[in-house]
Amino acid sequence: MCNVCDSTGLSRRHLFAAGVGALAVTASVAGAHAQPTRSAETPDAALARLMEGNARYVSGQMKERDFSAGRVARTKGQAPFAAILGCADARVAPELAFDQEPGELFVVRVAGNFVTPDGLGSLEFGAAVLGTKVIMVLGHNSCGAINATVAALQKSNTLPGHIAGLVTAIKPGVEPVVKAGGADLEQRAVVANVQANVRRLQTEKPILGDMVAAGKLKVVGAYYDLATGKVIPV
Repeated sequence: MCNVCDSTGLSRRHLFAAGVGALAVTASVAGAHAQPTRSAETPDAALARLMEGNARYVSGQMKERDFSAGRVARTKGQAPFAAILGCADARVAPELAFDQEPGELFVVRVAGNFVTPDGLGSLEFGAAVLGTKVIMVLGHNSCGAINATVAALQKSNTLPGHIAGLVTAIKPGVEPVVKAGGADLEQRAVVANVQANVRRLQTEKPILGDMVAAGKLKVVGAYYDLATGKVIPV
């Protein structure tokens, strides 16, 4: 590699590191007083905390919480332990499904729970600046966006307005399943969409992929069952 190219690469890496560092300092200064404590400090602990919370939710044994008690403290900063890339579906509420209070989850939602440029930037901010230890891509059954994508692939129909954009974004992840056909097609399409977005986030450069490789972050996929409330890893 030539010296010019090498120095340019180093310069870009330094700029990236400086940029993330500046964001972290800004967040730290903003929350210097009474900064909330993260409730899980490793990827494995964060994932375990999510699943323990879901078990409480499923069994109807959620913790009693006084949401007003922490409002003033939460003005000083945030230290979420996990990020959720979830669907915009009104029936799926991550804070409830995982029995977590405000400030614990960094949630990005879009119909069909897929990675968008803005969503990716948000997840990068959550991991690099706020310190989230796990990202969960959370799909669910009876997903209207997935069902619409399956129908569009089967019938070659188009949808009005910007809804068509959702289908276009979801298609690559579910198309192999639709082509294969078979039973429980829509269910398998939900899982395939989750897994496709997990793979993408695990390798996204320059932030998430590097954090995953270093063991600082986990990206996992799961499926929320509407009837039971149970979150099932996929």
